[in-house]
Amino acid sequence: MSVLVAGTIAIDDIKTPTTAHKNLLGGSACYAAISASYFAPTVLQGIVGHDFPAEHVETLKKHGVDLSGVEHSDGKTFYWSGEYFDDLNTRETLDVQLNVIEDYHPKLDESVAKSKIVLLANMSPVTQMEVLQQCHADFIIADTMDLWINVTLEPLKALIEKIDLLILNDSEAKQLAGTNNLITAGNRLLEMGSKYVVIKKGEHGSMLFAKNHFFTCGAFPLHEVLDPTGAGDTFAGALAGYLAKSEGVVSFKDLCQGVVQGTVMASFVCEAFSTKMLHELDDAKIQARYDEFIRYTQVI
Repeated sequence: MSVLVAGTIAIDDIKTPTTAHKNLLGGSACYAAISASYFAPTVLQGIVGHDFPAEHVETLKKHGVDLSGVEHSDGKTFYWSGEYFDDLNTRETLDVQLNVIEDYHPKLDESVAKSKIVLLANMSPVTQMEVLQQCHADFIIADTMDLWINVTLEPLKALIEKIDLLILNDSEAKQLAGTNNLITAGNRLLEMGSKYVVIKKGEHGSMLFAKNHFFTCGAFPLHEVLDPTGAGDTFAGALAGYLAKSEGVVSFKDLCQGVVQGTVMASFVCEAFSTKMLHELDDAKIQARYDEFIRYTQVI
């Protein structure tokens, strides 16, 4: 089965305590699509401007990502600039320029709309809903963030009622559910309509919720983190890609395995700026880290 990844395509400038990089490939959909492409055929849906670098296009093509869903505009590409501080857990957004995504209304080709697994990567829930309404998917995943909880709460709630899996981080889960207890938050989010919920906890792993089911997964231990940008999107992309390999209806066991695969892929992206580490992977490297992670989680 194929995966449709819809979300932002961006140009990023990123600064950390040790270095800074400009004109990086960014956007939720790019991280997610590259990650998903290691597991299943992947189609990217989004919009870019006239200034989107040709090298970024070639990077996506090298991963076999189908770019037929990418629309082109005479405007400027979505731009984000951010700075990370000493612990790399604290980040400040320095500049955001919506540019071409401000008035973006996705139009899906019929072939794209038939993708069986759809990942609505982080973007406005209004735009996510526009994509969803054109799809004929078996399983729909949506990622979100605090911005949308703050400014588009009702459209977000309407979206949650129509999806199969909601992904968000721990602070966002607490905010949306109105509680400081993550277990309570996960169950309240299920009551909003999504069949499954994943709460990401950064370096502390993630939790998967379903009615009468629960799974928790630690993070892969890294000695050094250079750039955590896109880790959550990479996680979601790998999860979606893994689910595309499922035969028949997606099961809770499939989701648990997908969470593990997402955890492994997210660990890679943190080891270099932008999507660089994802370009250097192959099946053997992914399997080796997966096997290592499984050993770490077994009781001897």
